[in-house]
Amino acid sequence: MSKTILAVDVGSTKISVVIAEITREGVLEVTGHGLSKSQGVKKGIITNIELASRSIKKALADARRIAGNNVSVATVSISNAYARSINSTGIVNIPHKDISLKEINRVMETALYNANIPNEYEVIHVLPYNFKVDDQDFIEDPYGMNASRMEVDVNIILTQKSSMGNLTKAVRSAGLDIESIVLNSYASAIATMNEDERELGVSVIDMGGQTSNLIIHTGNSIRYNDFIPVGSNHITNDLSMALHTPLQVAESVKMRYGNLMEKSEGAIELPVIGDEENHNTISLEIVQSVISARVEELMVLLERSFTKSALREQVGSGIILTGGMTKLRGLRELAQVVFHGMPVRIGYPRTLEGLFDDLNDPAFATVVGLLLYRVGEHTQYEIDNARRLLHGKKEDQNPEDDLTNIRLREKGDSAQKDPDDLFSGKTIEAQKWDSKESTDEKNFSFDDLASPESNEESAMGRFGNWLKQLF
Repeated sequence: MSKTILAVDVGSTKISVVIAEITREGVLEVTGHGLSKSQGVKKGIITNIELASRSIKKALADARRIAGNNVSVATVSISNAYARSINSTGIVNIPHKDISLKEINRVMETALYNANIPNEYEVIHVLPYNFKVDDQDFIEDPYGMNASRMEVDVNIILTQKSSMGNLTKAVRSAGLDIESIVLNSYASAIATMNEDERELGVSVIDMGGQTSNLIIHTGNSIRYNDFIPVGSNHITNDLSMALHTPLQVAESVKMRYGNLMEKSEGAIELPVIGDEENHNTISLEIVQSVISARVEELMVLLERSFTKSALREQVGSGIILTGGMTKLRGLRELAQVVFHGMPVRIGYPRTLEGLFDDLNDPAFATVVGLLLYRVGEHTQYEIDNARRLLHGKKEDQNPEDDLTNIRLREKGDSAQKDPDDLFSGKTIEAQKWDSKESTDEKNFSFDDLASPESNEESAMGRFGNWLKQLF
């Protein structure tokens, strides 16, 4: 039977809602999606709960109508705007010498307990990036190993309680329950990274309408995240003010004539703000200089943040640019120059089955990443916002450890019987003597243990004789 899941990306410029089904074969298939203009959200922060809830409802209604499903439990993104991260370490002893999920959860909880978390912040992700087993460092996966002690280094991602509370209210006011809350740049990274980039280390930059988020993924986890309150809408605003033209016209000019690498000659006529009858003649060189100035400023800020992380040497596969701003021509080439020749590519979300064509765009990387997160594409181990340990392991129960499966040997069983036959799946209480057996067989007697014909020389016979003498 298939399972339906729902993802909601609450962005500064748009609200994206996607409904998908997990088929019996484990394939993720998109069945519906909705999009609405974001209201009540500025620079990633909820500024008006009622307007934000209304935008979510509109996108949700469209997605439900297409999918024909009223699923109401969602995985929701939260902005990097007021998120921060801290590092912590946890150490535990392994009493039984075998590392199970219980021990992994315990060491991560210990690291969380040791962290100095401010009162106004709330945990949304606990991500381990280095395990140490006894004296062995950089253990990729400690599960199943023999050890007497385990240590872990974690990156704890926090967000302000007020931001979390306002987002929760807006989503619930739209009629949805929240399954998980995921950092939006984390979701974008899940949707755009490949296995080689995970292994070698990569930086993912999500460039949206009002914000730009940078994360560095290395050591099987996110090690660094940062937020810059500048996005593609700032270019539109700059053009509107510099050219004295309406915002809608400025957006159209940006998308049509914006090119960071090639200079265009000529001029265009644009309407004046408040005077639709008159037009100004604007040189395309001015248009491109305004766009280039803002984009270069943003790239320099991102490069400084990247350098501040002190993880540059661990980013072996380069940089992934994703988000709606990547549609600007020449952005990748400019990023390669600013980031000193590091490999840069445009990150498209991973291809899914079903109604995916409209989502095959960098602007939808976050919402696709939320779907993948929901089906287990998170880090190898993680404690989420609900303090649950997320993992991809399946612990098989050892039947010898389950006392409810053990039965006593029945009378008449051969002493050479296969030990595996002791585990019949029945409880002790269910193993009773057959009602057709004789009364003598049902009644226990010390004499039976000490039968001189067969047991006198045996250990059981001697034991029976000893009991008779005792009583």
